[in-house]
Amino acid sequence: MPGASRPFDFNKYDELLRDPENAAVYLAEFLESGDMELFQEGLRHVAKAQAGGVAAVAAQADVGRSNLYKALSKKGNPQMATVNKMLGALGLKLTVTPAHQ
Repeated sequence: MPGASRPFDFNKYDELLRDPENAAVYLAEFLESGDMELFQEGLRHVAKAQAGGVAAVAAQADVGRSNLYKALSKKGNPQMATVNKMLGALGLKLTVTPAHQ
Protein backbone atom coordinates (compact mmCIF):
# COMPACT_ATOMS: atom_id res chain seq x y z
CA MET A 1 0.00 0.00 0.00
CA PRO A 2 1.50 3.37 -0.99
CA GLY A 3 2.48 5.82 1.73
CA ALA A 4 0.51 8.93 2.52
CA SER A 5 0.92 11.71 0.03
CA ARG A 6 2.33 15.07 1.02
CA PRO A 7 0.96 18.40 -0.17
CA PHE A 8 2.99 20.19 -2.82
CA ASP A 9 5.34 22.76 -1.29
CA PHE A 10 4.84 25.89 -3.38
CA ASN A 11 7.65 27.69 -1.53
CA LYS A 12 10.18 25.28 -3.05
CA TYR A 13 8.56 25.80 -6.46
CA ASP A 14 9.01 29.55 -6.07
CA GLU A 15 12.64 29.04 -5.01
CA LEU A 16 13.28 27.10 -8.22
CA LEU A 17 11.70 29.78 -10.40
CA ARG A 18 13.76 32.54 -8.76
CA ASP A 19 16.87 31.06 -10.35
CA PRO A 20 17.25 32.48 -13.89
CA GLU A 21 18.56 29.18 -15.27
CA ASN A 22 15.57 27.24 -13.94
CA ALA A 23 13.18 29.95 -15.09
CA ALA A 24 14.76 29.86 -18.58
CA VAL A 25 14.22 26.09 -18.89
CA TYR A 26 10.65 26.44 -17.58
CA LEU A 27 9.76 29.20 -20.06
CA ALA A 28 11.61 27.60 -22.98
CA GLU A 29 9.38 24.52 -22.71
CA PHE A 30 6.30 26.69 -23.20
CA LEU A 31 7.86 28.51 -26.15
CA GLU A 32 8.81 25.24 -27.80
CA SER A 33 5.25 23.99 -27.43
CA GLY A 34 4.04 27.01 -29.40
CA ASP A 35 1.31 27.66 -26.84
CA MET A 36 1.63 31.39 -26.16
CA GLU A 37 -1.07 31.31 -23.48
CA LEU A 38 1.03 28.80 -21.53
CA PHE A 39 4.12 30.95 -22.06
CA GLN A 40 2.24 33.97 -20.72
CA GLU A 41 1.08 31.93 -17.71
CA GLY A 42 4.66 30.77 -17.19
CA LEU A 43 5.84 34.38 -17.20
CA ARG A 44 3.22 35.14 -14.56
CA HIS A 45 4.45 32.21 -12.41
CA VAL A 46 8.08 33.32 -12.70
CA ALA A 47 7.20 36.94 -11.86
CA LYS A 48 5.09 35.93 -8.85
CA ALA A 49 7.94 33.74 -7.57
CA GLN A 50 10.40 36.63 -7.40
CA ALA A 51 11.10 38.46 -4.15
CA GLY A 52 8.50 41.23 -4.12
CA GLY A 53 6.40 39.45 -6.74
CA VAL A 54 5.01 41.03 -9.90
CA ALA A 55 5.20 44.54 -8.41
CA ALA A 56 8.97 44.24 -7.91
CA VAL A 57 9.47 42.86 -11.42
CA ALA A 58 7.42 45.75 -12.82
CA ALA A 59 9.58 48.27 -10.98
CA GLN A 60 12.80 46.64 -12.21
CA ALA A 61 11.45 46.47 -15.76
CA ASP A 62 10.31 50.11 -15.63
CA VAL A 63 6.77 49.02 -16.50
CA GLY A 64 3.69 50.17 -14.64
CA ARG A 65 2.63 47.64 -12.04
CA SER A 66 -1.01 47.65 -13.15
CA ASN A 67 0.10 47.38 -16.79
CA LEU A 68 2.20 44.31 -16.05
CA TYR A 69 -0.60 42.68 -14.04
CA LYS A 70 -2.96 43.34 -16.95
CA ALA A 71 -0.48 42.04 -19.55
CA LEU A 72 0.06 38.83 -17.59
CA SER A 73 -3.62 38.23 -16.87
CA LYS A 74 -5.46 35.42 -18.63
CA LYS A 75 -7.02 37.94 -21.02
CA GLY A 76 -3.85 40.01 -21.34
CA ASN A 77 -1.94 40.41 -24.57
CA PRO A 78 1.54 41.67 -23.66
CA GLN A 79 3.49 43.65 -26.21
CA MET A 80 6.89 42.31 -27.22
CA ALA A 81 8.56 45.35 -25.63
CA THR A 82 6.88 44.53 -22.31
CA VAL A 83 7.97 40.89 -22.51
CA ASN A 84 11.56 41.93 -23.29
CA LYS A 85 11.66 44.41 -20.39
CA MET A 86 10.20 41.82 -18.05
CA LEU A 87 12.65 39.14 -19.16
CA GLY A 88 15.53 41.59 -18.67
CA ALA A 89 14.34 42.30 -15.12
CA LEU A 90 14.33 38.55 -14.50
CA GLY A 91 17.87 38.13 -15.82
CA LEU A 92 16.65 36.46 -19.01
CA LYS A 93 16.56 37.26 -22.73
CA LEU A 94 14.61 36.00 -25.70
CA THR A 95 16.60 34.39 -28.52
CA VAL A 96 15.74 32.93 -31.91
CA THR A 97 17.30 29.74 -33.25
CA PRO A 98 16.81 27.79 -36.49
CA ALA A 99 13.94 25.33 -36.41
CA HIS A 100 14.98 21.69 -36.48
CA GLN A 101 13.64 19.72 -39.39
